[in-house]
Formats: sequence, structure tokens, C-alpha cells
Amino acid sequence: MSPTTMPQSTTPVVGFEVDTTSSTTDIFLAKTAENPNRPLLAQPVDDSWAEVTAGEFLTQVRTAAKGLIASGVEVGDRIAIFGPTSFEWTLSDYAVWYAGAISVPFYDTSSEDQLGWMIKDASVGHGLVSTREHADRVEAAAAAAGIAAPHLWVWDQGAFAELETTGRQISDDALEAQRSQVTAESVATLIYTSGTTGKPKGCVLTHGNFVQTVQAAQEQIPEVFTEGMRCLLFLPQAHVFARFIEVLSISSGALLAHQSDLTKLTDALGSFRPSFILGVPRVFEKVFNSALATAESGGKGKIFRRAEQVAVAYSKAMDAGKVPLALKLQHTLFDKLVYSKLRAVMGNNVSHAVSGGGPLGAHLGHFFRGVGLVVLEGYGLTETTAPITVNVPEKAKIGTVGVPLPGVSVAIAPDGEILAKGVPVFQEYWNNPNATDKEFHDGWFATGDLGSLDEEGYLTISGRKKELIVTSSGKNIAPAPLEDALRRHPIIGQPVVVGDNRKYISALIFLDSEMLPTWLKNQDLPEMDLRQASSDESVIAAIEQAVDSVNRTVSRAEGIKKFSILPVELSEDNGYLSAKQSVKRHLIGKDFAADIDALYAD
Repeated sequence: MSPTTMPQSTTPVVGFEVDTTSSTTDIFLAKTAENPNRPLLAQPVDDSWAEVTAGEFLTQVRTAAKGLIASGVEVGDRIAIFGPTSFEWTLSDYAVWYAGAISVPFYDTSSEDQLGWMIKDASVGHGLVSTREHADRVEAAAAAAGIAAPHLWVWDQGAFAELETTGRQISDDALEAQRSQVTAESVATLIYTSGTTGKPKGCVLTHGNFVQTVQAAQEQIPEVFTEGMRCLLFLPQAHVFARFIEVLSISSGALLAHQSDLTKLTDALGSFRPSFILGVPRVFEKVFNSALATAESGGKGKIFRRAEQVAVAYSKAMDAGKVPLALKLQHTLFDKLVYSKLRAVMGNNVSHAVSGGGPLGAHLGHFFRGVGLVVLEGYGLTETTAPITVNVPEKAKIGTVGVPLPGVSVAIAPDGEILAKGVPVFQEYWNNPNATDKEFHDGWFATGDLGSLDEEGYLTISGRKKELIVTSSGKNIAPAPLEDALRRHPIIGQPVVVGDNRKYISALIFLDSEMLPTWLKNQDLPEMDLRQASSDESVIAAIEQAVDSVNRTVSRAEGIKKFSILPVELSEDNGYLSAKQSVKRHLIGKDFAADIDALYAD
């Protein structure tokens, strides 16, 4: 893996000096000192939002941090945070950092074994949790693992009031003495990979990882991440992408709000009116499918489909440098009929969105840009503090995940694996030197993803290295493009393409229970559950049509020959999806082995 023989893309640091000394709280303090009265966060109150100024938030952070210190928390101690995306989550995070400690986020969907492993592996001594139920789960997990349960503060049982009372004995000088021991090299968090295989590994991310990655992102896309912008955070904050946006918002002066209940997301978008949103590809797929279903239920499905075609064509014409007059006129018409309504659903204030956690797909990228929302695709992992590449608004290449951030290099290994080095790349896996050594080669971190670089240094993701399907005839096929295209059908929740060491490619189709009722109504079909739908002739015909459409985009050898609709929905709750909505293929292969074998019974 000699650097001189691999395709590479590097974005140099130009026009600014990398901050190699500051911690996250150093940046927070400096930004607050500029304008303590600047609104920093917003909390939901009934149908509106109550703003919290930078000065007010700093006071809350300092108060909670004093309580932690008075309770015995020392520099470098590991403290769990367990709960939904919320103001309290961000307050807990910054209080932990202000006390000089290390935050260890737990996913809400973590099993008892996983919770026990993280508590034990990280030697978690304290925790800030959302509810009594969360506390019970932590205590049960610790007991099952045969270790002492951490001391817990419960948000909805007066955690921060308790910390305020406990911390009154700690002076401002004592607090600052502990906080100031933290430097850029200090560990900020241990994020355990939710992963799709094996036992979770703790990624060691430093304060410098966050500060310098935020700085690089602000330089790369200043139009999005700047003071005065409004961000609604709805991804799980245990996820590195959400944590990065949390730090970026507070460090840049954007107004940050939270919404964990996705059933209330539309209302929250409408009332908060964010200027930018972020999500994984599945979020944007859901927005598209919901808009299509709404149009069809109102008898305007054909209009929406035509508007979709025009939006995609308009975006592609923008890339070509000239939009024909006839297309402009059609776009103007559909902007009034369709696009404006879609923008209104998102709050009528969104100009940019950032998508990460997997490839969005060129079709949806062009669709949203044609609608008036530029979705900037980026790429990164837990091990890279989220982004290592991102598209820039003035020169976004739809279908790619952009160019490296300043101070980052990306290379393609001979086998197609993406390698990375630079400011976002993590330090090591906690207590796991063997795993660390396995993932680094000559200073490059091996991401496990496959991709390619074009002549301008833009990265395109083709799939996971471990997910590459090799048929019995030796044909290498990446399942992601096929699955991305199939997910555009409203009732397909998760398609799983299979065929490793088999004669041909097949697919398991898992339906979307949320979209199914509306689709059935729009097709004048009776109500049915997943089991009934999986064997219904009309549903089967619709899925067959979607598969045929996808097959027309690939060669015969890459096409899906057979499919099976299964009466199961994949989710985080049942363990088949990771936190970033990635399918845990090893579990699918194990639990649905009989269904897969049936596809090849002949």
C-alpha cells in the first residue's frame, strides 16, 4: 500500500491555521465570550420554542459540572450518557467535558449484553440517563455482567437540580482547575461502534478530533455552518454524526434544537424552520416516499411523477451548464404545484442539507436539488469523527460524497478499499491494540468501504468491502446500488440483495409498515398487515415492477433474478438495523437462511 502507487485526493490547509491546542470547552468559552446573549439552543415548549442564550447555557453547564466534581468525578473518568436526542443530552455532554471527564454514549437500542460490555470495558463509574427505565436497564446490565452499577442521575427525576445542590461546595477556581487540564490531545469520548458484526469496539476520539474536524468543515462549507443558521437535530446523539453536528453548531454559533420523536418531525420542522438539516439517506428517502404517497392519496400521483422527472432533468441540466427554456417553464410550473409544498413541509427555510452514513443515490440527489434543496453528500465513520469528505455547494457532484476536508487525505487501495488519514481520524480502539493495528496500514486508516476517485478528487462509494457479493461464476457485485434504487419504492423498507457463491443474484424484500397503509389506500386495496401484504398479488406485482425497473439499469449478470417478500420489518428494535440504518447482513443471512435457500431451490 505504498502512497505513491495509490490514487489519492488531498485538500491542503490554505488560508487558516489548524487549532492544535483547544478543547471543545475552550472553543465554547471563546464563542460565548464574543456574545453571551446570542441564542444558542432552543427547547420545545408546547407548539413553539424557548431560546437559551450562550451565557445561560454556560451557566447550566458549569453548574452541572460542579455537581459531577463534587460527586467524585475526576479528569479522565468515563461517564455514560443514555437517552434520546434532546437538550438534556447536549447539556450532559458539555457538563462531562467541562468537568474534564470522558462521555460514553449508549444507544437506546443497545441490548443488555452490549450495555454490560460497554460499562465494563470503559469502566463507567457514573451516568446521566433520561428516565427511570434507562436507569433500570443500566443497572440490570451491570448486574448481568457481574460488575458494580454506575452511580446514575436521571434527567426526568431532577438530575440537574440534584447536581446543582451537590455542586455548591465547588468553587469557580476549582472547576476551572479541573476543566483546564483538558487539552486537544485529551480523550473527549468513547463511541462504541454500533456495527453490524462482532462485539462493539470503543473508538477513542479526542477533543482535537472534534475541534479540528469542525474547523475544517467550517472552512469547507461556510455557507452552511455559520452563525445565525438554524439546525434541527433528530439523529440519535449516540451516533458520531449527530455528536459532530452538536459540537459544530455550538462552536459556530448556529441555533441548535432537538427532536427525537420522528412522528413529530414534520411539526418540528414547520415550527422551528431550520436553515439546514442533516440525516442519513433513509431520512431523505422517507421524505420523498411520504411526498409521493400524499400526492397519490390526493389523486395527483401522475403530476408528482412528472414533477419528479422535471426536477431531476433540471438538476442535470444545471450540471451541464444550460437549462433549456422549455424545461425552465416546466420547472416554474411544478415549483408552484409541487416543489413549494415540499419545501413548506420542511419549514420553508431550508437551503441545504447534509447526508451521511451511506450513499444517497444520484436520482434523489438530483430530485432534491431540482426542488430547491441542495443535499450535500458527505462520507465518514465513527472512527473519523464523522466527515472526511463532503461536497461543496458551489461545486457539488451529485452521486459522489465530495472531496476531502482541509487537512485530510483519501486514497484507494489496490483492492478498491478507501483509506484515510488526517485530523478527523481517531486515535485508537479502547483497550484493543490488536484491532487498532489491524485497521492501520503505513499510517492510513482502512475504512472497510469500497470506492473510487475521479480526476478532480471526488470520492464515490460503491459499497462495503465485506458486503461485496461474488457469484459462483466469479462476478463481483456491490449490492448497495441495487438496494438504493429499490428503496425508492414507497412500500419497500429494506431490500437485501443476496447471491454470494450462488449462480445468480436474488433479493429479500422487507416492507415498510409505515408507508404500506397509505399505498394500499391509494391503490384501492383493502387494509392488510405485513403478513397479508407479503402474499398479496397486487403487492407482489408492484415489487416485481420495481425489480424489473432496477434490472434495466444493470447487466443481466448483475440483475435480480428472483425475490421473496418477507412478513417482517427490519428495525433497530429487532436488531436487524444498526443506528445509522445499515442492515446487519450477517444476522439476515443467519435468521433468514431458509428463505435464501428457497430462492435457489431449483
